[in-house]
Amino acid sequence: MTVLQASWRSVRLTVVAAVLVLSGPALAQQPSQAALKTAAEITKLTGANELFAPLIPGVIEQARLFFVQQDPTMTNDATEVANQLRKDFEPRLQEVYSKVTEIYASHFTEQELKDILAFYTSPAGKKLLVEQPKVVDESLKFAQEWSATLSDEVIGKMREGLKKKGHKL
Repeated sequence: MTVLQASWRSVRLTVVAAVLVLSGPALAQQPSQAALKTAAEITKLTGANELFAPLIPGVIEQARLFFVQQDPTMTNDATEVANQLRKDFEPRLQEVYSKVTEIYASHFTEQELKDILAFYTSPAGKKLLVEQPKVVDESLKFAQEWSATLSDEVIGKMREGLKKKGHKL
């Protein structure tokens, strides 16, 4: 399995798991049209829909790679078919967006959704939408650097412990 395949598989499994976990409560309630409309506004404002934009291209790319691995001589044809399928299946993404909207609406009351929307349209909410990706990126970068330092420390301590037990390293 290539790194690209593993990456797409990981994304696909994560999204499928999230949808399955979140869809359980969604089935229990039928949100009002007003709640759905407000939830749709929230998903657009927060960029929640963009999280799912790679789904269709990812599934198509997996299929393309599957066929190319079986027979590399079909690379050009498989790429051509994949490009057409991306166009053909692009409208299907609306199905995902609709379900995500339903899931949002099933987890909050209509009033809560209105309050959430009010927050995201407030100055603080707008700033959060702009700054949160930066905060997450900086946090992840810090966590990677911190874990690398921790790893070096752990390896050093492990080495010391193993030497004390008579291992020659």
